[in-house]
Amino acid sequence: MDWLELNILTTHAAVDYVCARLIALGLTGFQIEDGADFEEFLEQNKQYWDYVDEELQNRQKNLCQVTFYVPNNAGGVETMFAVKHGLSDLRDSMPEIDFGSLELKTANINEEDWSNSWKQYFNPIPVGEKLLIRPEWEEIGDAGGRTVLVINPGMIFGTGSHHSTQLCMTALERHIRGGEHVLDLGCGSGILSIAALLLGAGQTRGIDIDENAVPVAYRNAQCNGIGEERCYFTSGNVTDLETLSKLSGGEKFDVIVANIVADVIIAAAPLALNFLKEGGVFITSGIIDERKDDVLDALGALGYCITETTEQGGWCEITATRPHTEP
Repeated sequence: MDWLELNILTTHAAVDYVCARLIALGLTGFQIEDGADFEEFLEQNKQYWDYVDEELQNRQKNLCQVTFYVPNNAGGVETMFAVKHGLSDLRDSMPEIDFGSLELKTANINEEDWSNSWKQYFNPIPVGEKLLIRPEWEEIGDAGGRTVLVINPGMIFGTGSHHSTQLCMTALERHIRGGEHVLDLGCGSGILSIAALLLGAGQTRGIDIDENAVPVAYRNAQCNGIGEERCYFTSGNVTDLETLSKLSGGEKFDVIVANIVADVIIAAAPLALNFLKEGGVFITSGIIDERKDDVLDALGALGYCITETTEQGGWCEITATRPHTEP
C-alpha cells in the first residue's frame, strides 16, 4: 500500500493539543519534532561538542512539527480533509493558545494541487438503501432507483466516502419521514443537510467552524436543485450557545445531526437539548470506537434516550432522542 506523509506545523505550547485532536480522529501513530527538545538536548550535553552550526540551531529552534501517515487512497484523502477541519476547529475553540500556522503539508501533494489531486479516488458511492453520491465531474447512467446526491467538496470535509458520513446518512434515511426541520452541526460540504433535504426534510440549517465551508455548502445545494429558501449555512462555533441561538432563530428542530468528534459532541450535547423538540432525534458520529462509551455516558447523563448505535470501519454512530416531558 502507498502512503502519504503529512506534517502539521505548530508550536511547542500547542503540540499536545494537536496530538490529542489527531487521536480523537482515530490517528494514533505520529512523530513529533520539537525545537524545544533540541534546545534542551544541547543545553544538557554541552560537554560533547565545542561548536553547533548556528543555522541548524536557528532552524530547529523554530520547528515544531507533527508527522503522521495516511493511505494513499480515498479513505486517506478523506482523513486529510477531516484533519484540516479538526485543526480549524481546535484553534477556534482555544483562542488563548498559540497554535502557530497549523499548516498541513504533505510530502506527495503540493498545497495548490489539493483540491484536484484526490478526485481520482472519488467515484459514485451508494449509501444506505436510497442514496447514490455522485461527484459533480462524473456522469452516471442508471442510478438503480436511488436518489442522486451531487457533491463537490473542494477542500472541505464531506465527500461521503468516510465511514462517519455514511453512518449519518443512513441514520437520516431511517429518521427522515417528510417535512422535518434539521440542524446540521459541523456541516462541512453540506452533504448531510443536502441528504436530509433529498430524503424529504423541509428545511435545514448548517453551521461549520470553517468559514470556507459556507460557499461550498451553498454551491453543493444548488447542484442538487436546492435553493436558499430551504437551506441556510453559516460559520461559527457549535459549542457556543449564543451562536446556536442566533442560528436557530428561536426554532426547535426535529432532527439534529453532528458528524464531528467525540469531545465536540460531548460539549455540544447539552446545548442541543435547547434546540431539539420533545421526541426529536440527535444523530451523532465522527466517534472512533474507543470513544463510544464516553459519548454514551455523556448523553445518558443529560437525559437523552439512546435508541440505536451502529458501527462501520472503526467508527461509531449514536442516535438518541429527547424524551417527552411528563404531563
